[in-house]
Amino acid sequence: MFVLSAAVSAERKDITQGFDEVAHASYVAHIQASGDAWPELNEMRMLDPRSFRFTATANYLNHPPLYYALLAAIGPKLEGRPQALVAHRLLDVVIAALGFAALLGLGLAARLPRYEFYAFAVPLACIPVLVPIAGAINNDNLAFLGGAVSMLGAWQLVASPLPFLPSMPGRMGRFWLAVALAGMIVASFAKLTGLLLTGAMVGAVITYLIWRRRIAWPLLIAAAFAFVVAAAPYIIFYAQYGSPTPQTPAQVALLADGARAAGWADLPRKSFAGYLGYFVTAFVADWMPALDDRSVFQYAMLAIPLSALACVFAGVALSLRRLWRRQESTLDVVVIAGTIALAATFAVHVIYSYGRHLSTGWLMDAYPRYYLPLAAIVPLAGLSLLAAVEAPRQHAVLLIVLIAGPAIFRVFGGPLG
Repeated sequence: MFVLSAAVSAERKDITQGFDEVAHASYVAHIQASGDAWPELNEMRMLDPRSFRFTATANYLNHPPLYYALLAAIGPKLEGRPQALVAHRLLDVVIAALGFAALLGLGLAARLPRYEFYAFAVPLACIPVLVPIAGAINNDNLAFLGGAVSMLGAWQLVASPLPFLPSMPGRMGRFWLAVALAGMIVASFAKLTGLLLTGAMVGAVITYLIWRRRIAWPLLIAAAFAFVVAAAPYIIFYAQYGSPTPQTPAQVALLADGARAAGWADLPRKSFAGYLGYFVTAFVADWMPALDDRSVFQYAMLAIPLSALACVFAGVALSLRRLWRRQESTLDVVVIAGTIALAATFAVHVIYSYGRHLSTGWLMDAYPRYYLPLAAIVPLAGLSLLAAVEAPRQHAVLLIVLIAGPAIFRVFGGPLG
């Protein structure tokens, strides 16, 4: 169903609507035309969305080129060929579907009972932006795949006994550590938030294993090398442009022109507290993106993701309590590690975005899709809460909320429904 929905979206979606697809497709086309696998960002130009011919407009993307080089190598030529768009979109469907399959594999590895498995899988399938992004040329798909594989590896690593012993369980532990690190590298090569999210999550898991004396120093050296590899694109960017997120002229112009067009440039700048409140509000609202104004009913539907967040916070608190009492399970460790990564990335995201707001007035940085690599932490935290509810009736009610809530919001929450 996920693949079918994403394929239909790939066939029907307007390239100019949402998720910067023209810019992403232009990046791929530039690599195909130039043959340069690591292009100079300032030299890239945008495609015309109708003719797919290059224009004089500079491309504003500042991501590493590895995802785009991959599509350029395996997909058909894009320049001058609008009909090739669908083929590239279907490649992205495959990438996102592999990520979704990895998360379903995590649910199976956890040996969840049937309805608990539904409480894990249905919210993932109902992420509002996941299907439209899967059916579009977008590096978020590769970040999602890397994050999903990294989470699967981290789960199995924590579940594996004593990964440094020479026994078969030890070899499997080393294998799953390699899987977690490989997923981290893939997500990091896609975009910087992929590095922040998966790097912090894997780092927190490794810290837990050190604390519990379950990992040997040679494996830590290998993990440290993997972290350097994951950060390599941003080290190169820093050497080239002086920043891991290059502020190219096109990127600066996009923010300045967009802020002026929206009427933000001349408005008084918000205080940090005011901006944080605005950011959080916009973040929740944009869980279901809307190009037009929402109706009162659609605003009311935002109570569902707010309720999900309440369940997440409660589940994280319970996992922390179990960890403190040394009663933690694999679920608790992964939930805590993922929450640390989400919180740290969110803090960096807010601070970075506030700087852009101060300089230009820009107010459109609160995108939940940046957090897709660790989206599975939300239903896992819900399962942590569910594990603490022992009364059969309350347990059943919470199960219904966790399963039905995301589906209802996906259908009725906004325009993407």
